[in-house]
Amino acid sequence: MITAVRKSIEEIIACVSPYDRILLVGCNECVSVCSVGGRKEVALLSSALHMHFLKQGKTMDIREMTLERQCDPEYVEELVNYMDGADAVLSMACGCGVQTIAARYREKPVFPAVNTTFMGASERQGVWSERCQGCGDCVLGITGGICPIARCSKRLMNGPCGGSTKGKCEIDANIDCAWQLIWDRLKALGLEKRIEDIMEAKDWRTSRDGGPRTITREDLAS
Repeated sequence: MITAVRKSIEEIIACVSPYDRILLVGCNECVSVCSVGGRKEVALLSSALHMHFLKQGKTMDIREMTLERQCDPEYVEELVNYMDGADAVLSMACGCGVQTIAARYREKPVFPAVNTTFMGASERQGVWSERCQGCGDCVLGITGGICPIARCSKRLMNGPCGGSTKGKCEIDANIDCAWQLIWDRLKALGLEKRIEDIMEAKDWRTSRDGGPRTITREDLAS
C-alpha cells in the first residue's frame, strides 16, 4: 500500500490560514490503513485547526468529507456539490489523490496535509516498511520474493556489496542486508545456485527514469 505521514500542524496552518472556508477531504484507502488520512484523522485535524484559529480570534469554516478513494475520478466527482462553499481544499490523501482533485477542480487551490512516503507492507502494529518502488520490471521471482531495488540501500542487482557485515547494511547497522536476506531465502528454497546467475543491468526505462508512466488496458478503456 502507499504509506504517508501527516505534515506538521504548523505547515498545514500556513497553507490554509489565508482562507475562511476549507473543505477537508480524507481517503478511505491506503492512508486510512496506515492511520494518516481516514475519517478519524480528518476529525482530529479539523478539531486541531478549529482550536488554533479560535485562539487567533478567527472563525474557520471547515467541512469534513472522506471519499472511498481520492485517486479515482468517479469518487472525486462526489465533491462537486461542496466546492461552491469552499475557498480551498485540504487533502489527506497521497499525492495521487491531491493531484486528481486539483485536476478536476482547477478553480480551487488544493493543499496536501500529508507527505507521501513509499509503497510498503505492515511489519507489526504501527510499523510499515518500504517493499516496492514500482520499477515496472519485477525480479521477485528471481530473488526469492525479496526486492533488491527497494530493500538494498544501493539498489544492487547483484550483491552483496563489500560493505555488508554480519548480515547488516553498511549504510545503517539496523538495516538488514537485502542480499543476505535474498541468499537466506534462496537457500531455504534449495535454490542457492541461482545466486551465481548474474542479472543484467536494469532497464530503467520501465521505472520513473523514463518519465511519467501510464497503463492502458484496451479491454477496459472506453
